[in-house]
Formats: sequence, structure tokens, C-alpha cells
Amino acid sequence: MIRFTVKRLISGVILLLAVSIGTFFLAHAAIGDPTAGLLGSSATPAQQAALAAKIGTDRPLLVQFWDWGSHAIVGDFGDSWRNFQPVNAQIAIKLPVTLSVVTAATLLSALFGGLFGVLAGLRPGSILDKVIKAASVILFALPGFWVSLVLVIWFAVNLKWFPAVGYVQPQVSLDGWLRSITLPAVALSLGAIVMIANHQDFVRTLRSRGLSQRRVVVHLVRNAAPASLTVLALMFVGLLGGAIVVEQIFSLPGIGALTSGSSQNGDIPILLGITVITVIFVVVVNFLLDVVLGWINPKARVQ
Repeated sequence: MIRFTVKRLISGVILLLAVSIGTFFLAHAAIGDPTAGLLGSSATPAQQAALAAKIGTDRPLLVQFWDWGSHAIVGDFGDSWRNFQPVNAQIAIKLPVTLSVVTAATLLSALFGGLFGVLAGLRPGSILDKVIKAASVILFALPGFWVSLVLVIWFAVNLKWFPAVGYVQPQVSLDGWLRSITLPAVALSLGAIVMIANHQDFVRTLRSRGLSQRRVVVHLVRNAAPASLTVLALMFVGLLGGAIVVEQIFSLPGIGALTSGSSQNGDIPILLGITVITVIFVVVVNFLLDVVLGWINPKARVQ
């Protein structure tokens, strides 16, 4: 088990290094001269040269990479080129917002997706089964931002059950926090719920063997742990990326809004910091998943 754990840890570190290096050079290649985006079109060449000297982009790219990497490896991602505030501090403020929405969306997806999937699988051809199939086609065809806007119009503007935009910190008001993340979490989880619920083949296979509904449920509870953990881990990582669009629609001050603004302004240190933090989350989630699966199923260690 120790050897298995060390191998997974080493592979995660290699992935982190590869993505960090690739993102650094790709970001500089895509943005080119960031001073134009940071200062605006009215900036003079002298102003652009002064800013380039201040942020260090007048140096060779390899020198810039060494300077950034030598600090990033100890957790220091430098200062933003836009407001010259520490990148770590800005991410630390935004990250809890995104994690709140993504965690809530993951729980909703796992709970309702699994519940609807089992119920539809136990009753193939029922109304619920047909509704799930129809919903899967519709939700995959509709853009996520359109679904989010519909939720805002129905439940925020018309019914006034939830706020349309904004975020309330849990330490300020727990009720306000739950209300502020409900619609974004629902919008983010709808596609995942339908995707999980639509995978009912395993239930139908058990039913085709003549097992009763009670024995099917017992079998699922006993043997679905590895598959469920894998789905939850992949779902969390996927929803983390999808949160960018949702945060823009609901005006949430999370990582998505920070990423969008930094991309428009050419703030490479912020983008690199967000990329590294995101990859760390992916590596940690997958590492914990591999360790738990290896502990549950020793055969997974060989694979």
C-alpha cells in the first residue's frame, strides 16, 4: 500500500509540474505584451515600457520563468499585475465562494442523480424513466447560461425565493449564504444529475436476473462504493471548471470571476496562480480517490 501511495503521489507531482510549465509559456505566448491590456489603448509607449520594467516582462522569458517558478514552488505566486496585491491573498478570498457552489452542486448531483437513477431503473418504461430520458436530451442541448437565466427569472425575479445575484458569507448569515448559493448550485448540477440518473443499465441488469427490488437496493449499497467515489471525484473536478460561467451569470465573487477578469486584462500571475491551485485540487482529489479505492479494493493497486 505504501508503494502504491508513493507512485500515485509522484505521478500527481509530475502532472502539477507539467501543467504549470505548459501554462506559463502558453499564457505568455497567447497574451504577448500584457502592458497593452493592463494600461488600455490610450497608454503611451513610455508608459508601457515603464510598466514592463516594473512587472519584469522586459526580461528574457526563461529568466521570467525561473523567477516565477522559484517562488511558486514554495507557494508564493507573486503579485497581480493589475492591482499589485498578492496573488495568494486574492485567491484565498475568492476560493471559498467557488468551493461552496461546487460542493453544493456535487452533493445535489450525487443525491438526486443516484436517487432518480435507481428509481427509474427499478421501473423501466415508467413515467419517471421517460422524463429522465427526455430531460437528458433537453439539458444537453440547452446552453448552461440559458438554463441559469431561466432559473433566475423564475425563482428570483418572479417568485422571489432566492436572490438573483450576489453572495453572502456564511459567517454573516447562514440562511443568506444558503440562499445565495442555491440557484448557482442547481444550475451547475442539473446536467450532472441527469447524466447520473440516465446510467441505469446496472439496475436493469440486476432486475433481469430476477432479483427483487429489495435485493437490488442491497446489492447497490454494498457494491457501488468504488464506482460512486470515482463518479463523485470526476464530477467535482468537472463542476469546478463549469463554475466559471455560472459565477458570471449570478455575479458571484469567486474564482470564475477572477479568472475572467484576469484573462481580459492579461494578468498572467493571477491566471498562473489559479491554474496551479486548480491542478492541486485535481491532484489531491484523484490521489485521495486512488488511495481509498486501493484500500477498498486491493486489485486496484495492481492496476
